[in-house]
Order: sequence, then structure tokens, then C-alpha cells
Amino acid sequence: MQALNTITAILFALSTFACGTTSGGHNQISVPQKNSDDSSQESTNNTQDIATSTGQFLTTINENNVSVQLIIDKPAIESADVVMTFHGTVETDDKIVQAAQKTLDETKKIVNRQDILFISVAYPEEGLFMGDNLKHAEAALLWAKQKASKALNIKTKRIFLVGHSQGGYLVTRLNTMHPTDGVIANAPGPLNLRLRCELEEKGKIPESGNCRRIRDAYGSTESHPDAYLSRSLLSHLQGFKSRILFTQGMSDTRLQLTSWPLLKEKVSNCSDCAKAQFEELDGEHAALFSNPKAPNIVAEFIK
Repeated sequence: MQALNTITAILFALSTFACGTTSGGHNQISVPQKNSDDSSQESTNNTQDIATSTGQFLTTINENNVSVQLIIDKPAIESADVVMTFHGTVETDDKIVQAAQKTLDETKKIVNRQDILFISVAYPEEGLFMGDNLKHAEAALLWAKQKASKALNIKTKRIFLVGHSQGGYLVTRLNTMHPTDGVIANAPGPLNLRLRCELEEKGKIPESGNCRRIRDAYGSTESHPDAYLSRSLLSHLQGFKSRILFTQGMSDTRLQLTSWPLLKEKVSNCSDCAKAQFEELDGEHAALFSNPKAPNIVAEFIK
């Protein structure tokens, strides 16, 4: 508790705070401002359609009574490794398909392989508490592990997860639940919701939907700190089932970079975690997708 108070005091002493999403990022992957109905993807739900289709298409799957939209980029080959991508915060669900599409496109650039089945998860956000959409992320992963091969008529081999910002939060938490062949979390967050929401309450940074929803339901960070801490990624850094690569742009916001050393410390001290790797990159919040070193780092991780 004292360490948290010290961090808070240091941050309040700073003259400015960078604005951004709940994760603290000010350089998200840019998402075009248009309605989801205008997406270039046409929804393909027929079982026969997705089994015979190649290229990119949008579909909806249901697993464990949870429905979630997926953009699938399917190569015309018999077998493939799978890379699942998870987008960053966009707040409203009319933007999640575009965000999933953009994250897929940017991930394809850095992976730069033609023998990969990409699945981009358009998980919902609107009106949800942070972490409530973990069930949608889990549904997508379970479908990929158990049903994608038959549904898509392609032999799936290894499965990797790549998440950016809130997507990094989700893949890190998924790594405490289900084994895969590796997880990449770029600038994962929110790392410390109590700290972020406290700054919002003090007017130091703009209000976010995630903090507002918790405050409306439970009260302030001072009166109900556990409501915020329990949804922070720093509270979910135990029991990693698969190796994980954390990447972080070192020109990200002060808020993100204040908690980044705490993440490294907690993960490094974890006694029941699979191997973790940390890469600090030149760049801002989306450094994984812009730093010239990133493709080699990713290639080495998923080789």
C-alpha cells in the first residue's frame, strides 16, 4: 500500500499527464471512424461457407454459450500455425470490427508469413467492466483450439496469441487459464486501474468509461480500492501456463511507464509462471507495430 501511495504522490507531482485510453496509451493503432456496417468484411456464418472460403471474412462463433465476432484470414493451404490477435480499447462496439481488422493487418505485417491462419477477435467493450469481456476472449480461444480445424477445413498446428493494450491485458489473463504455444502482450493494460481512476477523480487526466462504470457501481478509489485493484492487470500476474513476451514502447505515457517496472518485477518473481521475456522498444504505445526491430523479435518468438 505504501508503494502505491508513493507512486501516486510522484505522479501528482508531475506537471502533466498524457491522455489516452484506459490502458494509458496515447498512440493506439489508428482505427477509421466509420460504422461497423460499413466494414469491408461480409459476415459469413454458414458452416459450409467458412469451410470452403479462403482469404478474409467475418464470422460469429458461439462457444460455452458466448458469442463473439471473428475476422478470419485463411490461407489456401492444408495446415497452418494460428495467430490470434486482440485489439486495443475503442470503448464503443460499433468500432470493434474495424479495430480487429486494423490489429490483424498490423500483426500480419510484423509476422510477414504466408503460412499462418490469422484469427482476429472483435471482443465487446461497451458498457462492460474491465475484464468482463475475458469470457469472449476465452470463447474465441477455445473455439480455435477445439473446433477451428474442422470448421475451417484446415489442420491447425501451433496457436499463438498477440494482444495490444487492452488486448494485451486479455491475452495475459488468458495465459493464466489455458496453455498455448506462446503469448505476446504489447503495452498491456490497464496495469493499475486504481491509480488511473484516482487521477481521473482528481481531474488530472480525462475520464474514461471503465473508471466511470466502476465508480458508479462501487464508489471512489478511496472508499472501494479493491473494486479497482481486482480489475487491474497487476493483480493477475501469477500462474502463466505458456511462455510470454511482453513488449513496451518506452515513449508511452507516464501512467503506463510508472507501472511497467512493477509488472516486470511481479512476473520475474513469479514462482509458478512459464518463461517470460521483456522487450523495451523505442516508440510509443503501439511500438510493437512500428519499431523496426519488432519483426525480428516476433519471428524469433514464433519460429
